[in-house]
Order: sequence, then structure tokens, then C-alpha cells
Amino acid sequence: MAKSNEYVTTLPRVMVPLGDVSARNMFGGHGLFFEGSMFALVTRKNDLFFRADDINRPDYEKRDLKPFGRMPYFAAPPECADGWRKMKPWAKGAVDAALRARAAKTPKKPRKKR
Repeated sequence: MAKSNEYVTTLPRVMVPLGDVSARNMFGGHGLFFEGSMFALVTRKNDLFFRADDINRPDYEKRDLKPFGRMPYFAAPPECADGWRKMKPWAKGAVDAALRARAAKTPKKPRKKR
């Protein structure tokens, strides 16, 4: 399992404006979570990838940013390393994608008959 490192512990602090972001060891790297949904991952080499879906994927594709294998995560643009102001639209879009994915998986409760 990946051990915590300075980069991974710094990311939630940088992303404070999003809300309560936490990092967890996962699959040899780390997952970044917001409200229980994983919206980003950090590889063993400290490469940052953000969650994407049909809504925000075109933004990554326009920039020729590559996906992480077959997972719905794309490489963060290089300017994200410059701080929150440049990371904000990408991180916010990734959180929105993660929350949409969770909402799509949540079964709708059947209505009670009257």
C-alpha cells in the first residue's frame, strides 16, 4: 500500500475551498474523496488524475490530456500545479462528475401506493 507523502497530504489543504476533501491509500496510490465520492486519484509517481464523464470529458480531450487506463479519470492539466486558482475549474468539474456518477447509481425509491 502507498504511504502518505507530502504531495498527497497537501492536496486536501489546497482544495479546502471545495469543502471536506480527504485522501485514502488505494491500489498503490491514493484516492481523493468529497462527500464519500472519489473525484481524483494520485498515482505512485504523484501524477494527479481527475474524474470525468460525458459532461467534462471534452475539456480533457480538447487539451489532449490522457486517461488513466480504462478508468474515468484524466490527467490534470499541468497548470493545476500552480495552485488553487488554476486547479479550481478542473477539481470542481471532477467533484461534479463524481457526484453525478453516485446519483446515477443510487436506486430510486419506489413510490408508495395510496
